[in-house]
Amino acid sequence: MIDQRMLKIIQKRLGYSDEEIELFKANPRNEEVLSKGKTLLNMRFVIEIMDSHGCNSRHKKGDKFYLDGYGNLIKDSNPDKICIFALGALSTLVFAAQELVYAGVDPNNMRFNTAGCIDVGITCGGWGKVIMKLTAEHATDKSE
Repeated sequence: MIDQRMLKIIQKRLGYSDEEIELFKANPRNEEVLSKGKTLLNMRFVIEIMDSHGCNSRHKKGDKFYLDGYGNLIKDSNPDKICIFALGALSTLVFAAQELVYAGVDPNNMRFNTAGCIDVGITCGGWGKVIMKLTAEHATDKSE
């Protein structure tokens, strides 16, 4: 059962009306997701560029992007520019990693933790191609 204090915090943070917070409360999945909130709060996802060729945003092998456990880019830890097409590919990886956390599984056990930007590369009629890999770590780790 989600306690009233937590419901008030969620209602204020998400701008829910009284009716909407009742809908939120009635969905049993929300209680389970909230129970994993602390795990996600103490986690960050690291996206490392594994390969890059012809990238107009100039992402190169070894570059890293950092997101918090909720999937937000960490402002001061990332390059000034991040390609939107790379970010789009990452959304499914981050979503899958979060789902594993909700299921009580270490997201580093994800079988398919690599994605590529949607550009198909010069040999297939595009410009460039970037391959990225997701790993999860405790937010207190400073392996940047």
